[in-house]
Amino acid sequence: MKSLSRLVSAAALGTVAALTLAACSEPAASETEQTGTAASGSQTLTVYTSEPQAKIDALVAAFTEETGIDVDVFRAGTGDLTARIEAERTTGTIGADVLLAADAPTFESYKADGLLQQYTPADVEALNPDVVDPDGYYVGTRIIPTVIAYNTAAVDSPPTAWKDLADPKYLGKITLPNPDVSGAAAFNTAVWLSTPELGENWLAALAANEPVVAESNGPVGQAVAAGTQPVGIVVDYLVRELAAKGSPIALTYPTDGVPYISQPAGIFTDSDSTEAARKFVDFLVSKQGQELAVEQQYLPVRGDVGTPDGAPALSELALLTPDLQEITRIQDEAVRKFNGLVG
Repeated sequence: MKSLSRLVSAAALGTVAALTLAACSEPAASETEQTGTAASGSQTLTVYTSEPQAKIDALVAAFTEETGIDVDVFRAGTGDLTARIEAERTTGTIGADVLLAADAPTFESYKADGLLQQYTPADVEALNPDVVDPDGYYVGTRIIPTVIAYNTAAVDSPPTAWKDLADPKYLGKITLPNPDVSGAAAFNTAVWLSTPELGENWLAALAANEPVVAESNGPVGQAVAAGTQPVGIVVDYLVRELAAKGSPIALTYPTDGVPYISQPAGIFTDSDSTEAARKFVDFLVSKQGQELAVEQQYLPVRGDVGTPDGAPALSELALLTPDLQEITRIQDEAVRKFNGLVG
């Protein structure tokens, strides 16, 4: 089995860099930022998140304007967030009140470990039930499907299904995010392996096409837009953002199933600002919060706010909704299998 390439050539990186979009790129795990608007003496909330910086900044500004509550933000890739939280657990105190991050399996693990408070948002009846933890420990805040992106100047007949990407004609032409860094990529790997029509045979066939493993979703979208790799596996909102800026990129929602993450939010049991944390979670899934999500090119978790321009209704997609407890159980092993094919 040929291994996947983890490195993009220096020339390719130069081309991709020209298309860097700070507002929509998901930075590499080593790139972390801490921001805040806390004023002396005011009520302050601390949020850990994997949201792109520009998006979380806009969200926090809207929340603070609505509630008067200031927010300190630490953002990083999902892998770095998990590592930070694990390190803080060893000291006995997690430094955040709220976690807003990509993958539900992380929240399932924290729920099992007793790290999350139970809280049911005020608008729970308006939400897609598939993103609401039935035990009340976390709630999804966006629908973020993973799709097949392609460069419209380089691809005449785009792939429409995951199985298409196993075709040898795509040898060296595919890029995808690193599941050790991207929570969405780790989740997707587990979903693919647990889907009977795909499974390990499909993943091995994909690996045989030697896709380039980028650090995260942002560089995948940029590489496809630049034509460095004409086909990519990436979250859908990045494609819409790049296309809106004039890049030659489009997407297909795979006909053999669309995995998605729901960017859950949960409140840590260590929080000393529980009331403010609950208001933040309420805001995320409120009509106002979801209208902002749509403005930011996300598919919403409630049905009364529309969808981004050009995006389909959820009812039009063949969404894959696996058993989250099963995905949580197998996700680490799924990533190891991926890395075994890479290695």
